[in-house]
Amino acid sequence: MGCCNRRRGLLAGAVLGAVVAILGGILIPVGDSIIEGTVRKESVIEPGTTAYDNWKATGATVYRQFWLFDVTNAKEVLETGATPVVKEKGPYTYRTRFFPKANITFNPNDTVSFVLPHGAIFEPSMSVGPEEDIVTSLNLAVAGAYSLIPKELHVVLENMIKTSNSSLFHNRTVKEILWGYTDPMLKSPVGVFLPYNDTKDGPYNIYSGKDDISKVAIIDMHGHLSELISPPLFSLSDASSFPPFLEKTKPLNFFSSDICRSLSASFQQSLNLKGIDVYRFNLHPDTMASPTRNPDNRCFCRDKATTKNCTLAGVLDISACKDDKPIYISLPHFLHGSESLRESVLGLNPNEEQHETFLDVEPLTGFTLRFAKRIQINMMYGPSKTVTILKKVKDYTIFPVVWMNETAMLDDEKADVFKERLVSRIQMLETIQYVLLGVGVSVFVLCLISYCVVRRKDNKTLHCES
Repeated sequence: MGCCNRRRGLLAGAVLGAVVAILGGILIPVGDSIIEGTVRKESVIEPGTTAYDNWKATGATVYRQFWLFDVTNAKEVLETGATPVVKEKGPYTYRTRFFPKANITFNPNDTVSFVLPHGAIFEPSMSVGPEEDIVTSLNLAVAGAYSLIPKELHVVLENMIKTSNSSLFHNRTVKEILWGYTDPMLKSPVGVFLPYNDTKDGPYNIYSGKDDISKVAIIDMHGHLSELISPPLFSLSDASSFPPFLEKTKPLNFFSSDICRSLSASFQQSLNLKGIDVYRFNLHPDTMASPTRNPDNRCFCRDKATTKNCTLAGVLDISACKDDKPIYISLPHFLHGSESLRESVLGLNPNEEQHETFLDVEPLTGFTLRFAKRIQINMMYGPSKTVTILKKVKDYTIFPVVWMNETAMLDDEKADVFKERLVSRIQMLETIQYVLLGVGVSVFVLCLISYCVVRRKDNKTLHCES
């Protein structure tokens, strides 16, 4: 009788283990469904969700670091036509994007409208010197006038330069070059980022994801620039977040208002950021390729003489969306650009680690938790038979003025909230699933083996007794 009870107990244990294992197995697809539902709910941009809190005000301090290009042989360039030599000076760091999104309006068609207020506060402790540091830089007014005034009217430009005692290069403070000064030749304010403080970017209109989570954060409209953007805005976000459930094989497409262009980033590696698994996406090398290699860039080639018949790689003419200001955008130190760019201006040393743009995105939610956006502002000048300061210039030169690293990373407080509201729940559910499955299988196997051993023993005992 005791043998039978023991065998029944082991069989019951095996059955119980099988039930627990089956329960764990069932919970895997059920759990995945729960996880997906949680992510879908928390990824919608509406008050009360993790996405809204992360989107409305950045969860990290955003900094803009600037390196300005100091010309070390300005006199030789003017007098003998020597190739310019530059040395970068920086970083000069400013805290930016400290204002939350403004004028937030939820529309009936499940879109959200807003603007991004601009502001910059100098951070001396994160800078190599004060804003009053002097830099020998390209004269923005002279370079700009050269690009805009036809050669037939260079006599006018020559008169403007001589009357104001201007030159191709000048000495200005960091603050003046970045944020503006009154130029003596134009008698009006000039600056790389003028105007900036107390201005706004937008308005933006994006999808909230409420009706279709695959469209969350996708831009429906941006100001009045949609017709100038290449490629079009379709399926682009502003890079602060992306639709959830990212796949490594699919690139991330986003829009940068700084350069009026859509960008594409490809998966590079998986990383852990403050206990959160993220995917790193790097800007695709073809982003700044010549139109002959990347046809999407054809509308950024406006001057065939300057760009060598649109074969020059590494720079984009964005004057069409900058009120016709003659600005060329590139990656820092002309990374991925034509060699001729670095032969025309010496002292540049492109480095992928220091000069590449990247995004670290949490793959389930699509939230960007860390990023570094790196771009360079350039202007152009060239030869002239009329303008004295340009008579020694041999060829058209795209000249670097400043490069910028805009960067931010999720702070510890926001990381803890993110993990508490989403990651920890998912991890707990996954743990329960696999614990149940593991315990169930283990109990089932142990009880089944024990049952077989006991039964064999009992059969041997009965055989001996008979």
